[in-house]
Amino acid sequence: MNLAPHILIVDDNAEIRLLLKDFLQRRGMRVSLAKDGSELDAEIERTKVDLIVLDIMLPGRSGLELCQEIRRRSRVPIIMLTAVTDTSDRIVGLEFGADDYMSKPFDPRELLARIRAVLRRQGGLQLEEPAPAANAVVQFSGWTLDFGRRRLTDVSGVRVELTRAEFNLLEALVQAGGRVLSREQLIERCGGNASQSFDRSIDILISRLRRKLEDDPKKPSMIETVRGDGYQFVAEINR
Repeated sequence: MNLAPHILIVDDNAEIRLLLKDFLQRRGMRVSLAKDGSELDAEIERTKVDLIVLDIMLPGRSGLELCQEIRRRSRVPIIMLTAVTDTSDRIVGLEFGADDYMSKPFDPRELLARIRAVLRRQGGLQLEEPAPAANAVVQFSGWTLDFGRRRLTDVSGVRVELTRAEFNLLEALVQAGGRVLSREQLIERCGGNASQSFDRSIDILISRLRRKLEDDPKKPSMIETVRGDGYQFVAEINR
């Protein structure tokens, strides 16, 4: 069963719809698109949606009208988008039942952080990988990673000291089982806030991990960079 959250983007701007679809899908979410209220109605009738990103300025029924209509029959989370700076729209949107509000133009990373925050508040939706068992131990390339004791040892059994953020980062990469993790996902799993941190902070942590793990950090064989997407742990893992 696919537990990835299903996000419905409702915006009459095709460029924005496609940009957000690509961005969110790369972050592990399922995405559907609608350009107006009719397509929104059809989509939520056809399938379960976990969150709606809803533009206010739409042809036909406005986003505010649609928000009010949705709230009469559903508690699905709604994040409103608008190019208007007037705070009255925001107030009305929240009064009509929107869960959050963003002004255009916006950084897709901030929208992603808000989507995750709203979904977490709703509860019952798993956004992250399940935590490893307290006694789980894995091995890769001669290294041993003990999740319960939060300890990394080399091929000789010598412990290598890792900071909390370094251990969390390595744990996230290993638990991903070869899947690419974006910088936003890694920031959150290392205890940061994707809307307040910088991509460069993850790059620095990756560099530090490579210096501790790799024979040649400039030619990594365990943690690879996937240009434009994030990082991937490629060493064979024995559990």
